[in-house]
Amino acid sequence: MKKVGVAILGLGVVGGGTYQILTQNREFYQKTQDVDIVVESVLELNRERALSLGVPAEKIMTNIAEVVCNPDVNIVVEVIGGIDAAKEYVLAALNAGKTVVTSNKELFCKYSHELERAAKRQNAGLYFEASCVGGVPIIRTLLDGLQANHITSMMGIINGTTNYILTKMSNEGMTYEDALKEAQRLGYAEANPTADVEGFDAAYKLSILSSLAFHTKVPFSKVFREGITQITQEAIADGKQLGYCLKLLAIGKQTDAGIEVRVHPTFVRKDHPLAAVNDSFNAVYLHGDAVDDVMLYGRGAGALPTGSAIVSDIIYAATHSESRYSTFKNTANADKSVNFPSDFSSAYYLRLSVTDRTGVLAKITNIFGKNNISIVEMQQKILDGDKAAVTFITHESRELAIRDAVSKINALEFASVDSVLRVVS
Repeated sequence: MKKVGVAILGLGVVGGGTYQILTQNREFYQKTQDVDIVVESVLELNRERALSLGVPAEKIMTNIAEVVCNPDVNIVVEVIGGIDAAKEYVLAALNAGKTVVTSNKELFCKYSHELERAAKRQNAGLYFEASCVGGVPIIRTLLDGLQANHITSMMGIINGTTNYILTKMSNEGMTYEDALKEAQRLGYAEANPTADVEGFDAAYKLSILSSLAFHTKVPFSKVFREGITQITQEAIADGKQLGYCLKLLAIGKQTDAGIEVRVHPTFVRKDHPLAAVNDSFNAVYLHGDAVDDVMLYGRGAGALPTGSAIVSDIIYAATHSESRYSTFKNTANADKSVNFPSDFSSAYYLRLSVTDRTGVLAKITNIFGKNNISIVEMQQKILDGDKAAVTFITHESRELAIRDAVSKINALEFASVDSVLRVVS
C-alpha cells in the first residue's frame, strides 16, 4: 500500500479539523482508497494547542525549513491564511518539490500564477478545492465533472457570513448591526468583518471560479464588487412584497460582449433555487451548454466541511501521479483579447423618497425614458406629511444608464434615490 506523508501548516479551526479527519479516518482511507495517509508534522507555534489536538510532541515544528526538509513529507497543507507568511511557506514547499494543498482564497486569487509556475518547475501538485465554498466540491466539479460543457453562466451564494446576516435581517427583522453581532458571536464573522460584508471574500472566490469555468484568467481587479453594509429593512420589506428575497450573489457570465464578473446584493425571485439557501449555507448555480442547469449546495465554511475539501485534495493528489495545472495561460493579468464589460445588463430595484405632488412621477419616468429604462412594476406608499416612498422594478437595463438616471433623479428638488439593487428573475 502506498504511504503518503502530510504536513499541516497551522492548527487553527480549519487546520484542526483537517488533522481530526486525517487521523480519525486513516484506516477508512486505507480500505477505500488503498493509500496510507500519515500526518508526519505540523507547523504550529502554539505548542499547547497542538498537544491538545493529540499531535505527538516530536511532530510539532516551529519553522518551515524543518517541514520542507523532511523526506517523509509528500504533501504540505497550508491553512494559516493571510498572504505574506503563507506565500513564503507555500513557495518553499513547492520549490522543495512538495505538493501543496491550500484553503487560502486570497493567496490563490492574487498569486496563483506565481505558485503554479513554481509547481511546474518541480513537477509538484497544487490543489485548492477548499479555497472556494467550503465543503461544496465546486472546483472538482468544474475540473472533473463538467469539462464536457461550455459553461455560460454561474451564480452563487459563496460567502456564509453575509448569507447568515441577510437571512436574519429577512426572516427575523434584525437590523444589519444586530445581525452582524450575532454572526460574530457564533463565529461566522471575524472581529473585523470587512472582507466578508464588503464582498472581498466572494470576489476572491469568483475570480478563481470564473477563471476555471471560462478557461481564461479573470483577475480580482476585474470583479465588480458591492457589499451589504448599506442594506436597509425597508428594501428587504419591499422585496418581500414584490416576491423577492435578498442575497449577496457572485455572478459570472460569458456573453458576446465579454466576461461579466460581479459581486453585489441581489433580489432573487422566491421560486428560484438560490432563494432557499439560508443561514451560513452556500450554493452555486451553473449553466452548461450540454448539461443545462446544475446546482451544488452545502456548508460553505467550518472546521470539518472545509477540512473535508482539503482531505479530498490530499486523497486526489495521493492517488494521481500526474500533476494537473490550469487549462489557460495563468498570468498576473488577463489576456488582452478578453473583454470585461462594466456596462452590464440587469433588471433593477429602485426605492425613491419623493414629495407627493402632481407631476413628480412624470418627471421621474421621463428620466427613465431618456435612459431607455422601462418599468415592470411600481408601488407607492404614502409616508408622513407630503412624503411618499416609490419603488420600481425595471426590465433589463444597462448599468451605466441606471447610474445616470439615479444621478439625475438625485439632482431633482423633490426626489432622492434611497436604494438601488440588481434583480435576478
